[in-house]
Amino acid sequence: MFKFINKSYLLLVLLLVSCSGLKTKSDSDTKKPNIVFLLVDDLGWGDFGCYGAKFNETPNIDKLASQGMLFSNAYACSTVCSPSRAALLTGRYPARTHLTDWISGHDFPNAKLSVPKWNMRIEHNRTTFPEALKAGGYNTSFFGKWHLMPENQDDFEQHYPTDHGFDINIGGNQWGMPKGKGKYFSPFEMPNLDDGNPGDFLTDKLTDAAITHLDTISKEKPFLLYFSYYTLHGPIMSPKDLEEKYKKKAFGFENLKNEYLNPKRAGMVESLDTSVGRIIEKLDELGISDNTIIILTADNGGNFDKTTGGLKGYKGFSHEGGVREPFIVKWPGITKAGAKSDEVVIGTDFYPTILEMANLPLKPDEHLDGLSIVSLLNGTSESLERDAVYWHYPHYHRTKPYGAIRKGDFKLIEFFEDGALELYDLSIDPNETQNIIKANLVLGEELLSELKNWRANVGAQMMDKNSNYDPIKAEEKRRKKRM
Repeated sequence: MFKFINKSYLLLVLLLVSCSGLKTKSDSDTKKPNIVFLLVDDLGWGDFGCYGAKFNETPNIDKLASQGMLFSNAYACSTVCSPSRAALLTGRYPARTHLTDWISGHDFPNAKLSVPKWNMRIEHNRTTFPEALKAGGYNTSFFGKWHLMPENQDDFEQHYPTDHGFDINIGGNQWGMPKGKGKYFSPFEMPNLDDGNPGDFLTDKLTDAAITHLDTISKEKPFLLYFSYYTLHGPIMSPKDLEEKYKKKAFGFENLKNEYLNPKRAGMVESLDTSVGRIIEKLDELGISDNTIIILTADNGGNFDKTTGGLKGYKGFSHEGGVREPFIVKWPGITKAGAKSDEVVIGTDFYPTILEMANLPLKPDEHLDGLSIVSLLNGTSESLERDAVYWHYPHYHRTKPYGAIRKGDFKLIEFFEDGALELYDLSIDPNETQNIIKANLVLGEELLSELKNWRANVGAQMMDKNSNYDPIKAEEKRRKKRM
Protein backbone atom coordinates (compact mmCIF):
# COMPACT_ATOMS: atom_id res chain seq x y z
CA MET A 1 0.00 0.00 0.00
CA PHE A 2 2.99 2.31 0.55
CA LYS A 3 3.52 2.92 -3.16
CA PHE A 4 0.51 5.26 -3.18
CA ILE A 5 1.86 7.62 -0.48
CA ASN A 6 1.77 11.21 -1.70
CA LYS A 7 5.25 12.67 -2.35
CA SER A 8 4.31 15.91 -0.56
CA TYR A 9 3.31 13.91 2.52
CA LEU A 10 6.64 12.05 2.47
CA LEU A 11 8.57 15.33 2.27
CA LEU A 12 6.55 16.66 5.24
CA VAL A 13 7.43 13.60 7.34
CA LEU A 14 11.15 13.98 6.53
CA LEU A 15 11.00 17.67 7.42
CA LEU A 16 9.38 16.93 10.79
CA VAL A 17 12.06 14.33 11.60
CA SER A 18 14.76 16.82 10.67
CA CYS A 19 13.29 19.59 12.81
CA SER A 20 12.85 17.28 15.80
CA GLY A 21 16.62 17.30 16.39
CA LEU A 22 16.96 13.56 15.89
CA LYS A 23 20.26 12.51 14.33
CA THR A 24 20.66 9.75 11.83
CA LYS A 25 23.46 7.20 12.13
CA SER A 26 25.37 8.86 9.31
CA ASP A 27 25.28 12.19 11.18
CA SER A 28 27.05 10.72 14.20
CA ASP A 29 29.43 8.69 12.09
CA THR A 30 30.73 11.75 10.23
CA LYS A 31 31.04 14.05 13.26
CA LYS A 32 34.60 15.33 13.40
CA PRO A 33 36.50 14.34 16.54
CA ASN A 34 38.40 16.74 18.75
CA ILE A 35 42.15 16.12 18.86
CA VAL A 36 44.52 16.67 21.79
CA PHE A 37 48.13 16.29 20.67
CA LEU A 38 50.64 16.08 23.53
CA LEU A 39 54.30 16.44 22.52
CA VAL A 40 56.93 15.94 25.22
CA ASP A 41 60.49 17.29 24.96
CA ASP A 42 63.53 15.08 25.61
CA LEU A 43 61.43 12.09 26.61
CA GLY A 44 63.23 8.80 27.05
CA TRP A 45 61.73 5.52 25.86
CA GLY A 46 61.96 4.24 29.44
CA ASP A 47 60.51 7.25 31.27
CA PHE A 48 56.91 6.04 31.74
CA GLY A 49 55.62 3.19 33.84
CA CYS A 50 53.83 1.71 30.84
CA TYR A 51 57.24 1.50 29.13
CA GLY A 52 58.91 -0.14 32.09
CA ALA A 53 59.89 2.69 34.46
CA LYS A 54 59.88 1.79 38.15
CA PHE A 55 61.36 4.94 39.69
CA ASN A 56 59.25 7.53 37.82
CA GLU A 57 55.55 7.49 38.67
CA THR A 58 53.14 8.10 35.79
CA PRO A 59 49.67 6.78 36.77
CA ASN A 60 47.72 9.06 34.45
CA ILE A 61 49.81 8.28 31.38
CA ASP A 62 49.79 4.58 32.22
CA LYS A 63 45.98 4.70 32.44
CA LEU A 64 45.84 6.51 29.10
CA ALA A 65 47.91 3.71 27.55
CA SER A 66 45.55 1.10 29.01
CA GLN A 67 42.62 2.87 27.33
CA GLY A 68 44.20 3.04 23.88
CA MET A 69 47.08 1.68 21.82
CA LEU A 70 50.73 1.62 22.91
CA PHE A 71 53.44 1.42 20.22
CA SER A 72 56.78 -0.31 20.79
CA ASN A 73 58.49 0.72 17.53
CA ALA A 74 57.62 4.40 17.22
CA TYR A 75 60.29 6.81 16.02
CA ALA A 76 61.02 10.51 15.93
CA CYS A 77 62.38 11.83 12.63
CA SER A 78 65.53 13.14 14.28
CA THR A 79 67.52 12.74 17.47
CA VAL A 80 67.19 16.51 18.10
CA CYS A 81 64.13 18.71 18.46
CA SER A 82 63.53 21.25 15.66
CA PRO A 83 63.76 18.86 12.67
CA SER A 84 61.59 16.33 14.45
CA ARG A 85 58.95 18.97 15.25
CA ALA A 86 58.89 20.28 11.69
CA ALA A 87 58.48 16.74 10.36
CA LEU A 88 55.42 16.24 12.60
CA LEU A 89 53.78 19.37 11.24
CA THR A 90 54.69 18.92 7.56
CA GLY A 91 54.65 15.16 7.05
CA ARG A 92 58.06 15.49 5.40
CA TYR A 93 61.43 14.10 6.41
CA PRO A 94 64.01 16.66 7.61
CA ALA A 95 66.17 15.62 4.66
CA ARG A 96 63.44 16.79 2.29
CA THR A 97 62.73 20.15 4.00
CA HIS A 98 66.46 20.76 4.71
CA LEU A 99 65.53 21.59 8.32
CA THR A 100 67.97 19.05 9.69
CA ASP A 101 69.27 20.35 13.03
CA TRP A 102 68.01 22.03 16.15
CA ILE A 103 67.80 25.78 15.65
CA SER A 104 70.45 27.24 15.59
CA GLY A 105 72.66 24.15 15.79
CA HIS A 106 76.22 23.60 16.98
CA ASP A 107 79.29 25.19 15.46
CA PHE A 108 82.17 22.80 14.71
CA PRO A 109 84.53 25.00 12.64
CA ASN A 110 87.41 22.51 12.70
CA ALA A 111 85.48 19.34 11.95
CA LYS A 112 86.44 17.04 9.10
CA LEU A 113 83.28 17.90 7.13
CA SER A 114 81.48 21.20 6.67
CA VAL A 115 77.79 21.49 7.45
CA PRO A 116 75.53 22.46 4.50
CA LYS A 117 73.54 25.69 4.52
CA TRP A 118 70.36 24.31 6.05
CA ASN A 119 66.88 25.69 6.68
CA MET A 120 65.75 27.18 10.02
CA ARG A 121 62.01 27.56 9.45
CA ILE A 122 58.99 25.87 7.93
CA GLU A 123 58.53 27.46 4.55
CA HIS A 124 55.22 29.25 4.02
CA ASN A 125 54.53 27.40 0.79
CA ARG A 126 54.01 24.28 2.89
CA THR A 127 50.59 23.48 4.34
CA THR A 128 51.00 22.12 7.87
CA PHE A 129 48.47 19.72 9.32
CA PRO A 130 47.08 22.43 11.67
CA GLU A 131 46.46 24.57 8.56
CA ALA A 132 44.70 21.64 6.90
CA LEU A 133 42.55 21.10 10.01
CA LYS A 134 41.75 24.80 10.23
CA ALA A 135 40.62 24.80 6.58
CA GLY A 136 38.45 21.81 7.49
CA GLY A 137 36.58 23.72 10.18
CA TYR A 138 38.78 23.12 13.22
CA ASN A 139 39.63 25.54 16.02
CA THR A 140 43.43 25.22 16.46
CA SER A 141 45.48 26.22 19.50
CA PHE A 142 49.15 25.94 20.43
CA PHE A 143 50.65 25.79 23.92
CA GLY A 144 54.30 25.54 24.92
CA LYS A 145 57.54 25.08 23.00
CA TRP A 146 57.73 26.04 19.30
CA HIS A 147 61.46 26.35 18.43
CA LEU A 148 60.79 26.53 14.68
CA MET A 149 62.03 30.04 13.91
CA PRO A 150 65.48 31.65 13.66
CA GLU A 151 66.95 33.03 16.88
CA ASN A 152 68.93 35.92 15.44
CA GLN A 153 66.92 37.25 12.49
CA ASP A 154 64.33 39.97 12.05
CA ASP A 155 61.46 37.81 10.80
CA PHE A 156 60.24 36.31 14.09
CA GLU A 157 56.73 37.59 13.44
CA GLN A 158 56.52 35.56 10.25
CA HIS A 159 57.15 32.17 11.81
CA TYR A 160 55.22 31.97 15.09
CA PRO A 161 52.70 29.15 15.51
CA THR A 162 49.97 31.57 14.40
CA ASP A 163 51.76 31.89 11.06
CA HIS A 164 51.58 28.14 10.48
CA GLY A 165 47.98 27.20 11.20
CA PHE A 166 47.22 27.92 14.83
CA ASP A 167 44.50 30.36 15.91
CA ILE A 168 46.26 31.15 19.19
CA ASN A 169 49.78 30.76 20.59
CA ILE A 170 50.52 30.52 24.29
CA GLY A 171 54.22 30.29 25.10
CA GLY A 172 55.72 29.53 21.70
CA ASN A 173 58.67 31.48 20.29
CA GLN A 174 62.27 30.90 19.18
CA TRP A 175 63.30 29.33 22.48
CA GLY A 176 64.33 25.69 22.69
CA MET A 177 64.10 25.74 26.48
CA PRO A 178 62.76 28.13 29.13
CA LYS A 179 64.92 31.25 29.25
CA GLY A 180 62.87 33.58 31.42
CA LYS A 181 64.32 34.84 34.70
CA GLY A 182 62.82 31.95 36.61
CA LYS A 183 63.32 29.30 33.90
CA TYR A 184 60.69 26.69 34.90
CA PHE A 185 59.53 28.93 37.72
CA SER A 186 57.82 32.31 37.46
CA PRO A 187 58.54 34.75 35.87
CA PHE A 188 58.40 32.88 32.55
CA GLU A 189 58.51 35.82 30.08
CA MET A 190 56.76 33.86 27.33
CA PRO A 191 54.33 35.11 24.67
CA ASN A 192 50.72 35.40 25.88
CA LEU A 193 51.43 33.54 29.14
CA ASP A 194 51.07 35.57 32.32
CA ASP A 195 53.84 35.12 34.85
CA GLY A 196 51.44 34.11 37.59
CA ASN A 197 52.71 34.10 41.16
CA PRO A 198 56.19 33.53 42.59
CA GLY A 199 56.86 29.80 42.75
CA ASP A 200 54.45 28.87 39.93
CA PHE A 201 55.81 26.02 37.80
CA LEU A 202 55.78 26.30 34.01
CA THR A 203 54.16 22.92 33.27
CA ASP A 204 51.33 23.73 35.68
CA LYS A 205 50.91 27.23 34.28
CA LEU A 206 50.68 26.07 30.67
CA THR A 207 48.20 23.40 31.74
CA ASP A 208 46.10 26.10 33.44
CA ALA A 209 46.07 28.03 30.17
CA ALA A 210 45.10 24.94 28.15
CA ILE A 211 42.24 24.10 30.52
CA THR A 212 40.98 27.69 30.46
CA HIS A 213 41.01 27.53 26.68
CA LEU A 214 38.99 24.31 26.70
CA ASP A 215 36.38 26.13 28.78
CA THR A 216 36.08 28.95 26.26
CA ILE A 217 36.09 27.26 22.85
CA SER A 218 32.81 26.53 21.12
CA LYS A 219 31.49 23.01 21.50
CA GLU A 220 29.86 23.37 18.08
CA LYS A 221 33.24 23.34 16.36
CA PRO A 222 35.87 20.58 16.56
CA PHE A 223 39.26 21.56 17.96
CA LEU A 224 42.95 20.70 17.84
CA LEU A 225 44.76 21.40 21.10
CA TYR A 226 48.49 21.03 20.43
CA PHE A 227 50.32 21.02 23.76
CA SER A 228 54.07 21.04 23.19
CA TYR A 229 55.68 20.69 26.60
CA TYR A 230 58.98 22.40 27.44
CA THR A 231 59.56 19.63 29.95
CA LEU A 232 61.66 17.44 30.12
CA HIS A 233 64.25 19.73 28.52
CA GLY A 234 66.87 21.28 30.75
CA PRO A 235 67.46 23.07 32.96
CA ILE A 236 66.25 20.19 35.10
CA MET A 237 63.94 21.79 37.68
CA SER A 238 61.07 20.41 39.70
CA PRO A 239 58.48 21.59 42.22
CA LYS A 240 60.15 21.26 45.62
CA ASP A 241 57.62 18.82 47.05
CA LEU A 242 58.12 16.41 44.15
CA GLU A 243 61.89 16.69 44.35
CA GLU A 244 61.74 15.80 48.05
CA LYS A 245 59.41 12.89 47.33
CA TYR A 246 61.88 11.33 44.90
CA LYS A 247 64.88 12.03 47.12
CA LYS A 248 63.22 9.85 49.72
CA LYS A 249 62.30 7.24 47.11
CA ALA A 250 65.87 7.10 45.76
CA PHE A 251 67.20 6.28 49.21
CA GLY A 252 67.47 2.51 49.25
CA PHE A 253 65.70 2.11 45.88
CA GLU A 254 66.60 -1.22 44.29
CA ASN A 255 67.55 -0.07 40.80
CA LEU A 256 67.12 -3.35 38.94
CA LYS A 257 66.37 -1.65 35.60
CA ASN A 258 69.39 0.67 35.84
CA GLU A 259 67.20 3.78 35.67
CA TYR A 260 68.27 7.41 35.96
CA LEU A 261 67.66 8.21 39.63
CA ASN A 262 67.49 12.00 39.48
CA PRO A 263 64.87 13.33 41.95
CA LYS A 264 64.47 16.62 40.09
CA ARG A 265 63.91 14.95 36.73
CA ALA A 266 61.56 12.37 38.26
CA GLY A 267 59.63 15.30 39.70
CA MET A 268 59.44 16.83 36.22
CA VAL A 269 58.08 13.55 34.87
CA GLU A 270 55.41 13.44 37.57
CA SER A 271 54.43 17.06 36.91
CA LEU A 272 54.00 16.08 33.25
CA ASP A 273 51.85 13.14 34.28
CA THR A 274 49.73 15.40 36.49
CA SER A 275 49.25 17.78 33.55
CA VAL A 276 48.03 14.93 31.33
CA GLY A 277 45.66 13.83 34.07
CA ARG A 278 44.24 17.33 34.48
CA ILE A 279 43.57 17.66 30.74
CA ILE A 280 41.80 14.29 30.67
CA GLU A 281 39.75 15.29 33.71
CA LYS A 282 38.68 18.52 32.00
CA LEU A 283 37.60 16.62 28.88
CA ASP A 284 35.48 14.38 31.13
CA GLU A 285 34.03 17.39 32.93
CA LEU A 286 33.04 19.01 29.62
CA GLY A 287 31.41 15.78 28.48
CA ILE A 288 33.53 15.55 25.32
CA SER A 289 35.87 12.67 26.16
CA ASP A 290 34.00 10.20 23.96
CA ASN A 291 34.63 12.37 20.90
CA THR A 292 38.21 13.41 21.69
CA ILE A 293 41.31 11.64 20.40
CA ILE A 294 44.41 11.92 22.62
CA ILE A 295 47.86 11.41 21.09
CA LEU A 296 51.01 11.46 23.22
CA THR A 297 54.57 11.22 21.88
CA ALA A 298 57.92 13.04 21.90
CA ASP A 299 60.44 14.85 19.72
CA ASN A 300 63.61 12.89 20.57
CA GLY A 301 65.18 10.72 23.21
CA GLY A 302 65.96 11.68 26.79
CA ASN A 303 68.88 14.01 27.40
CA PHE A 304 70.63 11.57 29.73
CA ASP A 305 71.89 8.02 29.68
CA LYS A 306 69.68 5.54 31.58
CA THR A 307 66.47 7.30 30.48
CA THR A 308 66.06 5.03 27.45
CA GLY A 309 64.93 1.72 28.94
CA GLY A 310 68.22 0.07 28.04
CA LEU A 311 68.38 1.33 24.45
CA LYS A 312 71.81 2.46 23.25
CA GLY A 313 72.59 6.18 23.20
CA TYR A 314 70.30 9.09 24.02
CA LYS A 315 69.46 12.54 22.65
CA GLY A 316 71.81 13.54 19.83
CA PHE A 317 73.21 10.03 19.31
CA SER A 318 72.62 7.98 16.18
CA HIS A 319 71.32 4.91 17.98
CA GLU A 320 67.87 3.82 19.20
CA GLY A 321 68.00 5.67 22.51
CA GLY A 322 68.07 8.98 20.69
CA VAL A 323 65.16 8.35 18.36
CA ARG A 324 62.78 5.59 19.56
CA GLU A 325 59.89 7.18 21.43
CA PRO A 326 56.87 6.44 23.60
CA PHE A 327 53.72 6.75 21.51
CA ILE A 328 50.19 6.33 22.86
CA VAL A 329 46.85 6.92 21.10
CA LYS A 330 43.42 6.87 22.72
CA TRP A 331 40.64 6.97 20.12
CA PRO A 332 37.35 6.28 21.90
CA GLY A 333 35.06 3.87 20.12
CA ILE A 334 37.70 3.06 17.49
CA THR A 335 40.89 1.81 19.14
CA LYS A 336 40.58 -1.20 21.41
CA ALA A 337 41.54 -0.50 25.01
CA GLY A 338 44.87 -2.03 25.96
CA ALA A 339 45.90 -2.62 22.34
CA LYS A 340 49.58 -2.78 21.42
CA SER A 341 51.40 -2.50 18.12
CA ASP A 342 54.92 -3.54 17.17
CA GLU A 343 54.65 -1.95 13.72
CA VAL A 344 57.28 0.66 12.81
CA VAL A 345 55.76 4.16 12.75
CA ILE A 346 57.48 7.55 12.50
CA GLY A 347 56.75 11.24 13.07
CA THR A 348 55.81 11.99 9.46
CA ASP A 349 52.83 9.63 9.87
CA PHE A 350 50.89 11.99 12.13
CA TYR A 351 49.82 14.36 9.34
CA PRO A 352 47.91 11.86 7.14
CA THR A 353 46.69 9.96 10.19
CA ILE A 354 45.15 13.03 11.78
CA LEU A 355 43.49 14.11 8.53
CA GLU A 356 41.91 10.66 8.15
CA MET A 357 40.82 10.70 11.80
CA ALA A 358 39.17 14.07 11.15
CA ASN A 359 37.28 12.78 8.10
CA LEU A 360 39.19 15.23 5.91
CA PRO A 361 40.77 14.47 2.53
CA LEU A 362 44.44 13.54 2.58
CA LYS A 363 47.02 15.85 1.02
CA PRO A 364 49.49 13.48 -0.63
CA ASP A 365 51.40 16.36 -2.22
CA GLU A 366 52.14 17.67 1.28
CA HIS A 367 52.69 14.71 3.60
CA LEU A 368 54.98 13.01 1.09
CA ASP A 369 56.81 10.94 3.68
CA GLY A 370 53.96 9.89 5.96
CA LEU A 371 51.52 7.00 6.02
CA SER A 372 48.17 7.01 7.77
CA ILE A 373 48.19 4.52 10.63
CA VAL A 374 44.40 4.52 11.03
CA SER A 375 44.28 0.87 9.92
CA LEU A 376 46.47 -0.04 12.91
CA LEU A 377 44.35 2.01 15.29
CA ASN A 378 41.00 0.67 14.15
CA GLY A 379 42.25 -2.91 14.02
CA THR A 380 41.69 -3.53 10.32
CA SER A 381 45.39 -4.26 9.80
CA GLU A 382 48.46 -5.11 11.85
CA SER A 383 50.96 -3.77 9.34
CA LEU A 384 51.61 -0.86 6.98
CA GLU A 385 52.62 -0.94 3.33
CA ARG A 386 55.97 0.70 3.92
CA ASP A 387 59.39 -0.38 2.72
CA ALA A 388 61.62 1.45 5.20
CA VAL A 389 62.10 4.53 7.39
CA TYR A 390 65.10 6.88 7.18
CA TRP A 391 67.17 9.46 9.03
CA HIS A 392 69.60 12.08 7.77
CA TYR A 393 71.79 14.17 10.06
CA PRO A 394 74.54 16.13 8.22
CA HIS A 395 75.64 17.84 11.45
CA TYR A 396 77.90 17.36 14.46
CA HIS A 397 76.45 16.80 17.90
CA ARG A 398 77.19 14.09 20.43
CA THR A 399 77.48 11.84 17.40
CA LYS A 400 79.32 12.38 14.14
CA PRO A 401 77.26 13.10 10.98
CA TYR A 402 75.31 10.07 9.82
CA GLY A 403 72.44 8.63 7.86
CA ALA A 404 70.36 5.59 8.76
CA ILE A 405 67.73 3.24 7.42
CA ARG A 406 65.50 0.73 9.17
CA LYS A 407 64.00 -1.89 6.88
CA GLY A 408 62.13 -4.68 8.58
CA ASP A 409 64.13 -5.69 11.62
CA PHE A 410 67.47 -4.45 10.27
CA LYS A 411 68.94 -1.02 10.88
CA LEU A 412 71.99 0.31 9.05
CA ILE A 413 73.89 3.43 10.17
CA GLU A 414 76.35 5.14 7.80
CA PHE A 415 78.81 7.65 9.26
CA PHE A 416 79.69 10.32 6.71
CA GLU A 417 83.24 11.16 7.83
CA ASP A 418 84.77 7.81 6.93
CA GLY A 419 81.93 5.72 5.50
CA ALA A 420 81.92 3.39 8.52
CA LEU A 421 78.85 1.16 8.72
CA GLU A 422 76.97 -0.37 11.62
CA LEU A 423 74.27 -3.02 11.11
CA TYR A 424 71.91 -4.33 13.77
CA ASP A 425 69.13 -6.90 13.88
CA LEU A 426 66.70 -5.12 16.17
CA SER A 427 64.47 -8.18 16.52
CA ILE A 428 67.12 -9.93 18.64
CA ASP A 429 69.33 -6.97 19.58
CA PRO A 430 67.18 -3.88 20.23
CA ASN A 431 69.95 -2.42 22.40
CA GLU A 432 72.38 -2.49 19.43
CA THR A 433 75.13 -4.34 21.25
CA GLN A 434 76.41 -6.36 18.25
CA ASN A 435 77.43 -4.69 14.99
CA ILE A 436 76.87 -7.54 12.49
CA ILE A 437 78.05 -5.74 9.33
CA LYS A 438 81.12 -7.97 8.78
CA ALA A 439 79.02 -11.11 8.70
CA ASN A 440 76.35 -9.53 6.50
CA LEU A 441 78.20 -7.48 3.89
CA VAL A 442 75.72 -8.19 1.09
CA LEU A 443 72.74 -7.08 3.18
CA GLY A 444 74.70 -4.05 4.35
CA GLU A 445 75.48 -2.99 0.78
CA GLU A 446 71.84 -3.45 -0.25
CA LEU A 447 70.62 -1.25 2.61
CA LEU A 448 73.33 1.32 1.93
CA SER A 449 72.27 1.49 -1.72
CA GLU A 450 68.64 2.05 -0.65
CA LEU A 451 69.71 4.75 1.76
CA LYS A 452 71.72 6.57 -0.90
CA ASN A 453 68.86 6.30 -3.42
CA TRP A 454 66.45 7.73 -0.85
CA ARG A 455 68.76 10.69 -0.19
CA ALA A 456 68.90 11.41 -3.91
CA ASN A 457 65.12 11.16 -4.24
CA VAL A 458 64.37 13.60 -1.42
CA GLY A 459 67.15 16.03 -2.34
CA ALA A 460 69.07 15.60 0.90
CA GLN A 461 71.90 18.04 1.51
CA MET A 462 75.30 16.39 1.79
CA MET A 463 78.52 17.50 3.45
CA ASP A 464 81.80 18.62 1.89
CA LYS A 465 85.38 18.40 3.07
CA ASN A 466 86.29 21.19 5.45
CA SER A 467 89.41 23.18 4.50
CA ASN A 468 89.78 24.24 8.16
CA TYR A 469 89.89 20.68 9.44
CA ASP A 470 91.95 20.27 12.61
CA PRO A 471 91.54 16.77 14.11
CA ILE A 472 92.79 17.74 17.58
CA LYS A 473 90.50 20.77 17.93
CA ALA A 474 87.59 18.88 16.37
CA GLU A 475 87.83 15.98 18.81
CA GLU A 476 88.18 18.31 21.79
CA LYS A 477 85.01 20.17 20.77
CA ARG A 478 83.06 16.97 20.18
CA ARG A 479 84.18 15.52 23.52
CA LYS A 480 82.80 18.61 25.31
CA LYS A 481 79.47 18.28 23.51
CA ARG A 482 79.13 14.66 24.61
CA MET A 483 79.37 15.66 28.25
